[in-house]
Amino acid sequence: MDVSQYMDLFLAEAKEHLDSLNENLLALEKEPGDIKVLNEIFRSAHTLKGMAATMGFEGITELTHEMESALMLFKEGKVAVTPEVVDVLFRCLDTLDMMIENITEQGEQSYNYQPLIEDLRKLDKMRGGQPPAYPQEGVQQGEARQEQPMEFNEFDISVMHAAAKSRYSSYYIKIGLAPGTVMKSVRAFMVFRALEEYGQIIKCQPPAQDLEEEKFDDSFEVVFLTQEPAEKILQSLEKIAEVSVLSLQSIDADRLGEDDSNRAETAQPEKTAMPEKSAGQAAVEHDSAGGAAFRTVRVDIGRLDNLMNLVGELVINKTRLEQIGLTHRITDLLEAIEQMGRLTTDLQNLVMKVRMVPIKQVFNRFPRMVRDLARELNKEVQFIMEGQDTELDRTVIDEIGDPLVHLIRNALDHGIEQPDERIKAGKEKTALLRLAARHDGNNVIIMVEDDGRGIDIEKIRRKAVEKGLLTGKEGEYADEGEILKLIFQPGFSTAEVVTDLSGRGVGMDVVKSKIESLNGNISIETKKNVGTKVIISLPLTLAIIQALLVGIGGEQYAIPLSSIDETTFILPEQIKTVKNQEVMLLRGTVLPLLRLDRLLDIPTGNKSNGELFVVVVRKGERRVGLVVDLLVGQQEIVIKSLGQLLTGIRGIAGATILGNGQVSLILDVNSLV
Repeated sequence: MDVSQYMDLFLAEAKEHLDSLNENLLALEKEPGDIKVLNEIFRSAHTLKGMAATMGFEGITELTHEMESALMLFKEGKVAVTPEVVDVLFRCLDTLDMMIENITEQGEQSYNYQPLIEDLRKLDKMRGGQPPAYPQEGVQQGEARQEQPMEFNEFDISVMHAAAKSRYSSYYIKIGLAPGTVMKSVRAFMVFRALEEYGQIIKCQPPAQDLEEEKFDDSFEVVFLTQEPAEKILQSLEKIAEVSVLSLQSIDADRLGEDDSNRAETAQPEKTAMPEKSAGQAAVEHDSAGGAAFRTVRVDIGRLDNLMNLVGELVINKTRLEQIGLTHRITDLLEAIEQMGRLTTDLQNLVMKVRMVPIKQVFNRFPRMVRDLARELNKEVQFIMEGQDTELDRTVIDEIGDPLVHLIRNALDHGIEQPDERIKAGKEKTALLRLAARHDGNNVIIMVEDDGRGIDIEKIRRKAVEKGLLTGKEGEYADEGEILKLIFQPGFSTAEVVTDLSGRGVGMDVVKSKIESLNGNISIETKKNVGTKVIISLPLTLAIIQALLVGIGGEQYAIPLSSIDETTFILPEQIKTVKNQEVMLLRGTVLPLLRLDRLLDIPTGNKSNGELFVVVVRKGERRVGLVVDLLVGQQEIVIKSLGQLLTGIRGIAGATILGNGQVSLILDVNSLV
């Protein structure tokens, strides 16, 4: 059989099973007696083994088989779940991950996993405490539950009554999968597709989401409405490989209203001929919410990117049509464009929602990292994650992982103290490390917080003066906020700084650059011997934004609306100079000014007596006025990359195409300020 067509599905599902194994192993280490977690680990390992065997990847099959044997030692109570034992299993997961990566990149699983096989076979000698007594009757209990009749609520009963009046028959069907079936969700999907050719599924147990995620054993049950004879349904299902019909029973809709019989009769797995029911045409309005079995599909990221590009082009052309309508005063065209504008806005919002991804895809990698690093450093850490369901655009998700890795490593390595040091300081022996995310308007806030030793402001102050970043006077009078900003200076991080300043400056300039490249902000709050909090603010999306178009000389530039506080105007004689910096007075506050024509080297002609417009922008707590010649207006713009040759230009975040076809550069407020 040619299995190459299933390669993408195998790789995607293999990654999901590895993530599940990582997560559940961490849970098992904390609660060694949790049989549910252990069963979930078995299920993931067994499924991964079967998938790999089907695809012909013998190395993955052998390694997962040995992992199953090792896990059985836990279940039989022969080996305790200790950190040392879990370390071996985690090394197996890392190896499996590398093998999957090799398959993705090279098409083969080349990796030396034999030393791990030896370690797994030695696990029965690694005893470390009293093994938990797992209930041996767990399987029988599960089977007993599966044999219980399916229960119906009032809605299910009303649907079947209505179906009976429309001459539809109701059937209870129990489907069994062959032992060791790989890609069980695919088999379940094939069953649903076969059934829905002849009728409507109104109830499923377990729920369809669990079937899709393979959170079930080897059987599931459905209630099915059809006008076709039972024999035809049976024949259709028996054509599916690795699927058997354990029970197919008619449900008497009239009896379901009785108190003593509001459930389907349990049937024996006999495949006898079923009595044919009379049939009629059922009304569409009796469709149940449970009928749509598989509500999600896998979509390649590239297709989503193409869809977003097409929507962007649609927005650009809509703007072009608006300009044509206004220029030529074509009323009918403007009315049509107004309707088109509503449709493109709805389409854009829909595409944006499709591209949104829960941040847990990034967060899920950190519990394992924290666990391993804490063991390496001999520190005791309680790691808390909050807001994993907070959604971000996938382009932001792809980029935010590395900065968070760096911040968490810094907190563990340099912020959190050794247990004995914490006890001397009057703290709990176990440190607290918190990673949280939440929505804040059109932004997402991510916080990395620890209750460690904090940052010593005075040490940073002295080091900054030593390195010449501040003069003696500046170092003496600089406030805490200005001192903390020095941590983000390139070159401020040295080996000496790591020792003296708890390493908080190591590579922070790289973190700051990455966050600002995403149009985000980063700030630090700290208190000595209490802890440190790093706060990151990111936009929800980087694809289509609202912007203010401004004119400078003969050119137009776009400034993201999210960075703008307000706009005002000023006469040249109102501009003052303080310490060689042009400023203006805005409602009693001194506002620094930046002339964009000078920054961008744009000739504007002689406008010494003309009125100037000021766009007040904000970066964190700092506000600056950008002096421009003209305020063109607010517009929805599509951000386009400048490409590899022009990437990284200071002050420019990208480009957009205006309605008249001209290219306008998008200003990067962060780097300008």
